[in-house]
Amino acid sequence: MPDFFIRRPIFAWVVALLISLMGLLAIPSLPIAQYPDIAPPVITLRTTYPGASAQDTEEAVTAVIEKEINGAPGLMYMSATSSSDGAVEIAATFTQGTDPDIAAVEVQNRLKIVESRLPESVRREGVFVEKSSNNIQAMISLSSTGSLNDTELGEWASARIIPELKRVKGVGRVELFGAETSMRIWPDPEKLEALGLTPTDIVNAVAAQSERIIIGDIGGAAVPESAPINAGVVAEDAFRTPEEFASIALRTLSDGSSVKLGDVARVELGANSYAFFSRCNGQTATGMAIKMAPGSNAVETMGLLKAKMDELSRDFPPGVSYQIPYETTHFVEISIRKVISTLLEAVLLVFLVMFLFLQNFRATLIPTLVVPVALLGTFAVMWLSGFSINMLTMFGMVLSIGILVDDAIVVVENVERIMMEEGLDARRATVKAMKQIGGAIVGITAVLVAVFVPMAFFSGAVGNIYRQFAVTLIVSISFSAFLALSLTPALCAAMLKPSSVEHQEKKGFFGWFNRTIHRSTDRYGRAVSGMIRRPVRSLFLYALIIAGAGYLYLTLPTSFLPEEDQGNFMAMVSLPAGTLQKETSVRLREVEDYLMRHEPVEHVYSVGGFSFMGSGTNMAMLFVGLKNWDERPGENSAVQAIIDRVNARFAGDGQMMVMALNMPALPELGNSSGFDFRLQDKGGLGYARMAEARDELLARANANPNLAGVYFSGQADTPRLHVSIDREKAFSMGVPIAEISNSLAVMFGSSYVGDFMHDSQVRRIMVQADGKSRLNGNDIEDLHVRNDQGKLLPLSSFVRLDWTAGPPQLTRYNNYPSFTINGSSAPGKSSGDAMNALEQITASLPQGVGFEWTGQSYEEKLAGSQATLLFGLSILIVFLVLAALYESWSIPLAVILVVPLGLLGALLAVFLRDMPNDIYFKVGLITTIGLSAKNAILIVEVAREFHREGMNAAEAAVAAAKLRLRPILMTSLAFGAGVIPLAFAHGAAAGAQRAVGTGVLGGIITATLLAIFLVPLFFRLTAGKRNPAHPEEAQSRIPAAGNFS
Repeated sequence: MPDFFIRRPIFAWVVALLISLMGLLAIPSLPIAQYPDIAPPVITLRTTYPGASAQDTEEAVTAVIEKEINGAPGLMYMSATSSSDGAVEIAATFTQGTDPDIAAVEVQNRLKIVESRLPESVRREGVFVEKSSNNIQAMISLSSTGSLNDTELGEWASARIIPELKRVKGVGRVELFGAETSMRIWPDPEKLEALGLTPTDIVNAVAAQSERIIIGDIGGAAVPESAPINAGVVAEDAFRTPEEFASIALRTLSDGSSVKLGDVARVELGANSYAFFSRCNGQTATGMAIKMAPGSNAVETMGLLKAKMDELSRDFPPGVSYQIPYETTHFVEISIRKVISTLLEAVLLVFLVMFLFLQNFRATLIPTLVVPVALLGTFAVMWLSGFSINMLTMFGMVLSIGILVDDAIVVVENVERIMMEEGLDARRATVKAMKQIGGAIVGITAVLVAVFVPMAFFSGAVGNIYRQFAVTLIVSISFSAFLALSLTPALCAAMLKPSSVEHQEKKGFFGWFNRTIHRSTDRYGRAVSGMIRRPVRSLFLYALIIAGAGYLYLTLPTSFLPEEDQGNFMAMVSLPAGTLQKETSVRLREVEDYLMRHEPVEHVYSVGGFSFMGSGTNMAMLFVGLKNWDERPGENSAVQAIIDRVNARFAGDGQMMVMALNMPALPELGNSSGFDFRLQDKGGLGYARMAEARDELLARANANPNLAGVYFSGQADTPRLHVSIDREKAFSMGVPIAEISNSLAVMFGSSYVGDFMHDSQVRRIMVQADGKSRLNGNDIEDLHVRNDQGKLLPLSSFVRLDWTAGPPQLTRYNNYPSFTINGSSAPGKSSGDAMNALEQITASLPQGVGFEWTGQSYEEKLAGSQATLLFGLSILIVFLVLAALYESWSIPLAVILVVPLGLLGALLAVFLRDMPNDIYFKVGLITTIGLSAKNAILIVEVAREFHREGMNAAEAAVAAAKLRLRPILMTSLAFGAGVIPLAFAHGAAAGAQRAVGTGVLGGIITATLLAIFLVPLFFRLTAGKRNPAHPEEAQSRIPAAGNFS
């Protein structure tokens, strides 16, 4: 193939230009994302059991649905939450690759089976099945300077904005942190008693009289021909205003008059819920939380959302505006730009290294031209494969820079050497050079591709991470080899000048550099000869290297992904159980004020009544957006430093707990950084004993040196008034239990009794006792119900009240009652250390207490179990490819034995920088395996040729080592220079870049410095004996090492 392109250089240019053109056309079509689609699809079910406690909700709703969904095809794990406000949320997570549409249909079908077993009020509320992730992708804040009140603002968001946002591509769910308008009916229990009415009377009357009357028409089909007209018949509109609802008749009095709803209740347009309040930068606001649909592209979706909000804002009422105080995609965009900048820096550094060795602009330009062509070709294949421009594919490209120029460098260096030593012109020197090194290029390419092939076949979220990286490198390496056999020789034949012109003796710096290389090569040859003559000491050193690498690998702390400064963090706020919403609002403002006055924040969005630890009047949460990275330089302004200060500032507050947390590396796999652990009741121990086990675990975990900030992600037991009904007495007095239950649910739980039209929107009719009648337990005892004789009786006749404590929220995981435990590793420890420590503590808890990992921690465990198999497969495939290339089982060992040399440097580098063994480091280790093998092949390929031509193995090894020293140093330094920007990155995505770059940089250093000495020895030990054939010819091919100038 090289001969063809040498003869037809224009053909080579055309092929390269076509590859580049395809890449340029593909780039605008490639989506941008932080990571590929690695999150498993999640199907979420939501419903409400009005007025029910957490325990009632779990037993009557959650457990029933959960049991039926369990066992659905592809179900990986399932979590469920039941709250004291009757809210139920079940998240079913399916294996990666499951079609979310099919999963949703399967869940819906299973739900239908048990729907009839659910309470009537739950069926009335409806069970919603959605394809959306649980993490909040962005928060949109709507605020008013006074033209709209809180409820009106929430109504505007619900009616005019949320329906539009739901239609945006990629949006799975939009949650309103505010309230819609509803028709609020507030009965007065005293007036009800005075007029002989009960809450049930109100519910029945409103439900009956607010029904829409449907009639039909006159003169329709099948009437006599004499019918004069055909016309529709309509009744008056259903009730729409508070005045119309207030006129609903509840009963007729003896004098013919009637008792109207307005006589016993206050009727108004109010909010459907008063559970939440929110503020943005201290100003009252309504929030809309955006959650993504499975498989959607966050960057694309966020761009569409911003465009839609800009469009909608043109029609906002006067004084209404919006902000986006929290979003995750800004970090993604900055990160990708940062990696692209790193890519350009790598190209520049590689160019400088090549120029240092080649000392010829033309010769340096040839490998440089290969880089954009190969990268553009890779972009084209990425588009055909459905990939995106993400952190993994961009890291693959950055790492490939050094590899891309390697093949071209080997070609150029060999052509220049032949031109210098043999006086041939560029065309003939190129032909000869390609005959010598064509096999080595193919071999190196085959080995490098073989190293990454196993990564492309792993499944799950980790498999997707490996796959995108591996395919990017495989494609770029393949393009590099193709161009090294096509475009590079064509350019060499056309651009390089004869040695008499270009290769005169250099002076100055380049002259000193060449003389140094010349002397070093001679000394290197003598050192290699000495090692071959005394192999025992060298093999002992090699054994120590293997032992050291093994020790470091086994003791290196493990992790999943590095934490990043994403420009955002969150904080959860919890006050003592029973705290009123007003007090929570006051204390929450203290946190807001601190952040806005003392920290480099851009936005602070706070929500009262909600947090990831649970909902309630004593709970709150803050989403904090920081200033851009360039506006807060220095470690003191990094997100973790800010988080530490926030936690320290409020740590001594005895009444308010503030827990600031960094954002997770993969938001799709959890809501916060750190580990996600589920303590399960697998032995039927019950809530009380499990709570004791939970508290014991928390106490011991927070005293463990490997763990920090371990907490129960839920709420402590709260005061509750337990209503005990004397059922026998109630029966004897003729009071149905249903009457008691319904009356209590209506007055104290807020009952949804129907719908009405408001501003062209369907809104709810809610009935609940007026606020002054829900202040204490006496209000329950004073409530009256009707017996079967029509007589009103107070609940105090057959009800006893007792103050107890109970859980405001119950959780289940994979069908077992559970507690959610979160936390992080202690400073200097890894997440793997923390997870192992927590497992050990759990093992000492009472029998029947089990555990499971979920979310990102689940994936980390899975990744750890796959790593050893991945490394083993890579090494095995490399060996098999080499055996096929060399038609030998022994010579490939000379290459494989080099692998630990690179691994030692990679492990030592991350150890010295106090970094863990995470996904990115594993990717770097695989890359190091390939690079180590590459350097070895450069020597083994030539040594094998010399050996076949008649040299003994020792002489062939030394001669090949001296011949290939310069290109090995050049390619290794070029690759190392390309990795330096990654290893020492700062700013956005610095953690990921350092994780990849550090290991690879350390690996290429030791894989070069140690391999150039040990590979000749390995070849000597593995090469078979051959009879001399043409030793003189072989000897004549050995150059005077270092004469290249």
